[in-house]
Amino acid sequence: MADYPAVTQDKLDNASKSTDWLTYYHSYGGESFSPAKQIGAANVKHLKMVWSHKFPADLTQGFEATPIVNGNYMFVTTPKDLVYAFDATTGKKIWSYNPNLPQIAYKTVCCDVVNRGVALYGDDLFVAMLSGEVASFNAQTGQINWKKQLFDPGVGYAFSLAPLAVDGKIMVGSAGGEYGARGFIAALDAKTGDTVWKTYTVPSPDEKNGDTWPKGMYLHAGSPAWLTGTYDPESKTLYWGVGNPGPWLAELRPGKNLYSDSLLALDANKGDIKWYFQYTQHDSWDYDGVNTALKANIKYEGKDYHALIHADRNGYFIAIDRDTGKLIYAKPFVKTESVTGYNAQGESINDPSKYPKIGTTVKTCPEFLGGKNWWSMSYDPETHIAVVPSLHACGTYNGTKVSYMQGLPYLGEGFGIVPEPGSKGYGEVQGIDVNTGKKVWGHWSKMPWNGGVTTTAGGIAFSGSLKGHLYAFDTKTGKVLWKSPKLASGIVAQPSVYEVNGKEYVAILAGYGGANPIWGGPMATMTKDVPRGGTLYVFSLND
Repeated sequence: MADYPAVTQDKLDNASKSTDWLTYYHSYGGESFSPAKQIGAANVKHLKMVWSHKFPADLTQGFEATPIVNGNYMFVTTPKDLVYAFDATTGKKIWSYNPNLPQIAYKTVCCDVVNRGVALYGDDLFVAMLSGEVASFNAQTGQINWKKQLFDPGVGYAFSLAPLAVDGKIMVGSAGGEYGARGFIAALDAKTGDTVWKTYTVPSPDEKNGDTWPKGMYLHAGSPAWLTGTYDPESKTLYWGVGNPGPWLAELRPGKNLYSDSLLALDANKGDIKWYFQYTQHDSWDYDGVNTALKANIKYEGKDYHALIHADRNGYFIAIDRDTGKLIYAKPFVKTESVTGYNAQGESINDPSKYPKIGTTVKTCPEFLGGKNWWSMSYDPETHIAVVPSLHACGTYNGTKVSYMQGLPYLGEGFGIVPEPGSKGYGEVQGIDVNTGKKVWGHWSKMPWNGGVTTTAGGIAFSGSLKGHLYAFDTKTGKVLWKSPKLASGIVAQPSVYEVNGKEYVAILAGYGGANPIWGGPMATMTKDVPRGGTLYVFSLND
């Protein structure tokens, strides 16, 4: 193997121009867009598998990581926090690591024991684990540099995200909203693992917006930060989504419940909150606001904006001014009944009749998995199209009594799933014009579509289905240009597209799992025969 090329801050700042895949979303802006263009509409039909790697058979949970590629080196993680390094062109295994997590680490994990990948910085690789540990490895050899325990396992918290490396710091955010664990975002020193700053996503009573919660509830108010954020190197601002409040049942916590279901703009050096935008105030439907906020320069109604675009669980495709945090537009991309719109101040307008109460059941759209869940959408800056994996389903909710106990679920609601009236299936890959917020094309699927999307300068949008095929769509029109042979399992991960020695490759992890088989009701039933187990596939053009 060639020597490992150091991942400098300059490389990360300019990753959007790179044909490596250096961070979870390819680059800091979150676009999941590769400038690679060797593979295009004319030749994508010639894609062939060049190598694959089957992971241990006992890993039957969701494979949700995006392969990270630096030079000749590829890194992936699996369920239960195993880490693998491969030669990105041949699939030869370079090293692997198994943390052999203690059983208690799985106790307070909500939606499958998944890991979404690694961060790279300097000569090192970083991974955050379900057990509360963050670890640093030498990326070339797999030798451990340090491990730090940020919380005890089994008390409500977990880590399931890919960390983000910024200016010598490693950023992580906690999971645990279903257990009432008070969410936080933290920055660790990349060299030592020491905590540089830690910002809670629920303010205490003496902090600004602490009065948006009932007295004493902030300590177990959920609002986790369980998906990787994005970053602007010019303003040194992190943009990080925050999940659902705890408990789910809103009548138990009067108020706006900040910063649940929000986007936070944070000072990357100190962790101070610069501004926030709350997607859903006083949420009672599990409409996490963690979905990625992608950088996009848009022209809306004749005016230019530096924007962040986001497809929310509540069913709205939203554009926010990234300098001020003010709403530019919000347009429904699935059926929306709980949130009926936004007022002039950018606050969600919620339908009071759609709030579940103790002893009553309500039906509303979308259901708790949302119009889009964590699956990465992608933005092609050349066509101004965002490609969004979306879910068409509604749900029933009924209130139940609940009190907080550490390490136990903290919901206060029962729930179910029903099809969205009039839809052609549960899943749809949508192309949305970010300048208008309107859909320009849709590819329907009877099954849910849980695969993340990657677009390329070749005009291709790659995304995988639960039936086990990787698709290449024309980004402008949604036309299917290529479909892989059936892979060993369904796809819930995002592809990465990269070049080594001038040759373009497409990598995807297949391995069905995640929230759908656990919580999906009729969607889980229709996918019950999807095989389990993980395989990494890499495709390229014939020489």
